[in-house]
Amino acid sequence: MIVAIDGPAGAGKSSVARGLAARLGIGYLDTGAMYRALTLLAARRDVDPDDGASLASLARDHPVTFLDSSAGRRVCVDGEDVTDAIRAPEISASVSVVATHRDVRAVMVSAQRRALSSGDWVVEGRDIGSNVCPGADVKIFLTASDRERARRRRGELAAWGIVGDESEVLGDLRWRDRLDSEREQDPLVVPEDAVVIDSTALPLDEVVATIARVVGDMTAAARE
Repeated sequence: MIVAIDGPAGAGKSSVARGLAARLGIGYLDTGAMYRALTLLAARRDVDPDDGASLASLARDHPVTFLDSSAGRRVCVDGEDVTDAIRAPEISASVSVVATHRDVRAVMVSAQRRALSSGDWVVEGRDIGSNVCPGADVKIFLTASDRERARRRRGELAAWGIVGDESEVLGDLRWRDRLDSEREQDPLVVPEDAVVIDSTALPLDEVVATIARVVGDMTAAARE
């Protein structure tokens, strides 16, 4: 079984997907972390975010791996735990540019499909139900108002000791939305047959419970 969760930045995809996977007792794949890890690697090696060919080469030569530990699922590149480093503001500022390149996405999507080829998964990103797993058993599009997403993003920045200006954070999110939605390769769209959930006024546990009910209903219907 594959549960695909797509949506814009700040909609709560990662937290919801982790919670849902734990609730269902199945695997969790954060595709956004893969692009973030590549962005971090590129920054460390002075590779221009606009250089798609060099970025794709980096992605092929330094695949992202995941490690389950007592501290939760960790993101690794070349044996280094980069889970915290990939959430830095400078990585967030560049990852949408890195993810626009056709060659980069080809490498990443191939790796994601290999990972998802066996077992049961909750997988989240921008193009899961529309491109990576168009045959997913359940498709969710998770969204929230611009201002709520900006509020959440400011919370993330605060965790890094950064006081984010509300208007600047909101502007950055809208810029990322445009990049993700207007890119030529695998843009952010509401996948066909997706259940749209607005998380603006919903606590995390309620969003997880709602999607769990959707999964249960669809699984039961498929068995009939």
